Amino acid sequence: MSKAFASQADLAERRVSFEKLSDNAYAFTAEGDPNTGIIIGDDGVMIIDATATPVMAQSVVAKIREITDKPIKYVLLTHYHAVRVLGASGYRQHGLEQVIASRDTYDLIAERGVQDMASEIGRFPRLFNAVESIPGLTWPTLTFRGEMSLWLGGLEVQIKQLGRGHTKGDTVAWLPGQKILFSGDLVEFEAACYTGDAYLADWPQTLDNLAALEPEILVPGRGPALLTADSVGKGLAYTRAFVSALYRCAREAVSQGMDLKAAMAHTRTAMDPDFAQVFIYEHCLPFDVTRAFDEASGLRDPRIWTAERDKEMWTLLQG
Repeated sequence: MSKAFASQADLAERRVSFEKLSDNAYAFTAEGDPNTGIIIGDDGVMIIDATATPVMAQSVVAKIREITDKPIKYVLLTHYHAVRVLGASGYRQHGLEQVIASRDTYDLIAERGVQDMASEIGRFPRLFNAVESIPGLTWPTLTFRGEMSLWLGGLEVQIKQLGRGHTKGDTVAWLPGQKILFSGDLVEFEAACYTGDAYLADWPQTLDNLAALEPEILVPGRGPALLTADSVGKGLAYTRAFVSALYRCAREAVSQGMDLKAAMAHTRTAMDPDFAQVFIYEHCLPFDVTRAFDEASGLRDPRIWTAERDKEMWTLLQG
């Protein structure tokens, strides 16, 4: 009998932090759970990454309402994963006008949104608390290619695609006047990088592109907000070390003719000493190794994860 997903045993509630980054920017973080960014402008609010369910989004709304009663006009999706986006409808009653995403992210929803939704709900019972409140897939209402600027009154928010990494649709939000970057899952800190839909060969260059902005504050996809230029550098280095070690192990495994199960063992030998203690490592690693092995074997684009494929992979690697 195979083990249950590691995340299914992760039922302890996380301590939420709501940190002020500037007069306009806040970070909603929860000990390795998916982070949410908040930007408050002159005439409205932008949310960066919704929670997994509309009910859970109300915890973010409650924090915002301690600060401002301005309408929550925009939700920006930094990429498509169900755990990040399915709570977007929870902002409709608070003034939501647009759900923004890259065109690549829109295409991912069209290609694999239904399968991803079923897959992630099965993996993350705690994060999908009140799953019955989800009305269906979250569809962007405003898409862009490359870069766009949005003004919240006099505050400019630059929305950029700086390269592939975590997914093909990765998008960041950048406050150029304040040097604050919301990276989505392109950067993690004190948490494993989930790479099941990643482009591992591209990711280090994308991190270089983020670093070229010279952010002084960065909100990663998971982990604490990074509040100094030095800590931002550590976050970028941490992410680079994780994804580089993972892909290097996969390339070694493929070149030595290992099968996927042997590649998993090879990767653990290299990565466990540095990363086994971080949030969601045990959950992520089987998905990570599977995608890294595929990419190292020449499969450029990630295969679609389904609930059935999840279980087959987990049984092979963790059973």
